[in-house]
This record gives sequence, structure tokens and C-alpha cells, in this order.
Amino acid sequence: MPKVLISDKLSPAAVEIFRARGLETDFKPGLSAEELLEIIADYDGLAIRSATKVTSEVLAKATNLKVVGRAGIGVDNVDTAAATSAGVVVMNTPFGNAITTAEHAIAMMFALARQIPAADRSTQDGKWEKSKFMGVELTGKRLGLIGCGNIGAIVADRARGLKMKVAAYDPYLSDDRAAQLGVTKLELDELFAEADIISLHTPLTDATRNIIDAGAIQKMKPGVRIINCARGGLVDEVALRGALETGHVAGAAFDVFVEEPAKENVLFGAPNFVATPHLGASTTEAQEKVALQVAEQMSDYLLTGAVTNAVNMPSVTAEEAPLLKPYMKLAENLGAFTGQVIGSAIKSVAIEFEGQAAEINPAPVVAAALAGLLKPALASVNMVSAPAEAQARGIAVTTVKHDRPCDYQTMLRVTVETGERTRSMAGTLFAGTLPRLVDVQGIAIEAEFGEHMLYVRNYDKPGFIGSLGSTLGDAGVNIATFHLGRREEGGEAVALVEVDSAVSEDLLAKVKSLPNVARVDALKF
Repeated sequence: MPKVLISDKLSPAAVEIFRARGLETDFKPGLSAEELLEIIADYDGLAIRSATKVTSEVLAKATNLKVVGRAGIGVDNVDTAAATSAGVVVMNTPFGNAITTAEHAIAMMFALARQIPAADRSTQDGKWEKSKFMGVELTGKRLGLIGCGNIGAIVADRARGLKMKVAAYDPYLSDDRAAQLGVTKLELDELFAEADIISLHTPLTDATRNIIDAGAIQKMKPGVRIINCARGGLVDEVALRGALETGHVAGAAFDVFVEEPAKENVLFGAPNFVATPHLGASTTEAQEKVALQVAEQMSDYLLTGAVTNAVNMPSVTAEEAPLLKPYMKLAENLGAFTGQVIGSAIKSVAIEFEGQAAEINPAPVVAAALAGLLKPALASVNMVSAPAEAQARGIAVTTVKHDRPCDYQTMLRVTVETGERTRSMAGTLFAGTLPRLVDVQGIAIEAEFGEHMLYVRNYDKPGFIGSLGSTLGDAGVNIATFHLGRREEGGEAVALVEVDSAVSEDLLAKVKSLPNVARVDALKF
């Protein structure tokens, strides 16, 4: 039974979900980095919030780990590249705290517009500085959103309810979606020039780091206000401090900082600056939702193979998982067969879907085929790491769906090209669940995939079957199944022989020396 470690504070209800689903669960919040390294090898799943750092060092020790679940949207504390290389799925819960984070951005907007934090301090200090805290109305102001995904869309909806004019810069925002949200699409420089208030709702990437820098601030209208409840590092903090000092930026409200916990920051003490300690997701409702979601997602993956909200592999719903599982096994076997006989560097791979296979979700099947293909060269590869490994090696991957009739109700074909040759294998599912090989290099053959197999390329001549059987029998190797196919009478043929044990190099050499044998490979599935 899979075993899960919860290393950060999660709702007790999440612990109960894991246990109710039958997973052995240890709740150990507050582990030191050293303590985590000592025990992580015992676990199949790791549930975290933001405190636990899942570094490459942790992943190297996590020899049984299959999934890391982050209760929340940000996975900055997970080395996702190292997790992918290690074949570990990284999941988050991107929708559980969307409303909470959007509401916090709106709250920060009000606090900034009416100088509420400073006015509160002054009043409680016994002052009555009514004339000092002159605010601005939000009604009629132009709100510019940088990023209009799930959270940004909620902010837009709330802002329109406040009778604000909303514009957005988001390269992935379609015209139809913008119209549906009631926002105006702008280029980034246009947004800088037109917005009265700018609110950031984008991930931190190389493209978005310091998206608001000194140059961007100079393009903004005097008196602009800036809100960041998304990610530290989206705004150049030093440049913003200078603009707050000159008054070009009338105010800023930040929930996130480049360095956290932010015990010190260049922005602290700046005029009209409001700060909160990363509270965007900190409501009772949101913490409960993300904890329950991550527990369900991790349980589904460990028990059924369903993948939800993974940041490093395709999603597979709980309903799809039983249907896709045999296809993924078939694809892995076809890839493994090809990978064991290809013999040189791979340039490209095409995975074709025919018949009923053309209607399924192809991404996890492609990942499984790549895992099988690369496993002979990379023993630790799996379907999580395989697409990244293929990309790193410059292997072009193509997915093709055919609506043409085929000889089988459903069929997959894997075709691999090297600089020297092309190999093509096709397979189907018997009874909808049993993988079968049906084509090798254009030669029709029906064979199941056994643990140990011999793949023999030969010429269709009398006596071949007898000599092969005798050679294996003399070596004490028992034949489990024997499958034959040929291109034409007397011509090129193939034999797939399932045997009960591994075949030694000496025995392979003897088989290769038999009359009419062109090549022989020992396969393992």
C-alpha cells in the first residue's frame, strides 16, 4: 500500500482523506531539511505547502517517491526540473485559492486607494489627521491587469462590479474570452500608459521577471498605483522604491517579495506603501479547499494512475485512467521493442493512433511510448521524465491521429527514425485490455509481450523452426510461445519466441550462427 508523508501543516481533513482511501499516512509538519532527507526514501507521496523545500538533494534521496502534491498554486519550493528527471509527478491546486487571492488583491486596492493602514495607525496613536489621508475613488478608474488567467479573471469581475474600466495584457487571452470577461486587451506598453491602477496576476518566469522595472515605470502615467499579490520578483523593488519617493508612483501594495520571509525589504517605510506577509491564500476556506484537493489528487494518482493539475506531465482523469492504462502499456511495450533493436541515436519518433485509439487522450500514451523507447539507454526513465529526456536529446516527437479504416478495431504504431534506418512496430488490444504485437516492419504477426523474448530476423526456409528449437532446448531454455510472420513465401521473415528465462550472450551467438538467420535480439519487457 502506498505511503504518504505530510511535511507541512494541512487540514486534519486531508489526513483523513488519505487514510480513508487506504494510504498509510504520516503527519510530520515542521521537519528540518536534515530530518526530511533521512526519511524521504520511505514514501511514495509527499504532501507540502510552502515551508518544505523539495530540492534536488531531497529528490535524490527519495528513491520510492512518485508524487509531490503542493496544497496551493506556487511550486517555487519544488525543483520541478529535478523532479521530472527523477520521474516524480509534481501537482498543485491552482483553483482552490483563486477567489481568496483575488479578494486579497481587491482588498489591497481599497487599502491603497483610501490609505487605510496609515490612517489606522495614525488614529490609534491618538491623532485625528482627517485632512492628511485624502483618498481616491475606484469608480471610473482604469484597472490594468498583467495576466488574466483564473485569478486575474476573478479580479476583473469584481472590479467591473465596482464600476471600474478593466484592461488586460495577457498573450494567452483570446478575443472571445476578453469579450466574455468585459475587459479590453492591450499591449503591455499601452497598459502602462493608460492604467490608473496596475495589478499583477502572472507566474514568475524568465519572461515575466521584473516585468515592471525602471523603464516600465517611466512609461506609466504619474500617480499610478501598483498591486502585487502574485509572485515576488515581478517588480524591480529598488526601482519601485525610487518611484515612490519621487511620487511618480502614488502608492504600492505588495503581498509578495523577492526574498521571503521578508523581515527586511527596500520597500519597507516607503511613502504610501502597504505590505502583507503573503496572505493571498490565507483564509480558512482556501486552506481547507487546497488541502482536500491535494489529498484527493495524490490519492487518485497513487491508487488509480489519474493525474490532475500536474505541472510536469499530461493530465489523466479518474474516468480516463482505466481506459488509458492498457493503451499506455501497449505503447510502452512498442517503444521498448523498438528501443531494444534500434541500435543507434534516435532522430525522430512518430506515434500513430488508428481506429478507436484515435479518440483517446494521446498525451499520456505518447509519454509511455517514449519511456519504453528510452529505457534501454536510460534505466531510470519513466513516463514523467521521458518527454523531457527526449527533448533534451533533440528527438522530434510527432503524434498522428488517423480516421481511416484499419485492420483492427484499435491500433497504435510507433515509428522511429535514426540516421541509418527506420523501425516501425504496431500493436492492438485484444478484448480491449490485452496488448498484442500485430506488425513488425510491415510483416504481419500476432504475439503477446512476454518478459523474456527472442526477436529473430530470418529467411523463410525449411528447417529454421526445428534448428532454432533444438538450439534453445540444448541450452536448457524452455519455449513458452512461438510466433511467426513473413513478407512472402521464401522471403524475409520474423520469429518472436517467448522463453522462460533470460538468454545468454553465448546462446544468442549460437542462434545468430544458424542457417538463414539475419539477426537476433534478446528482448525484455
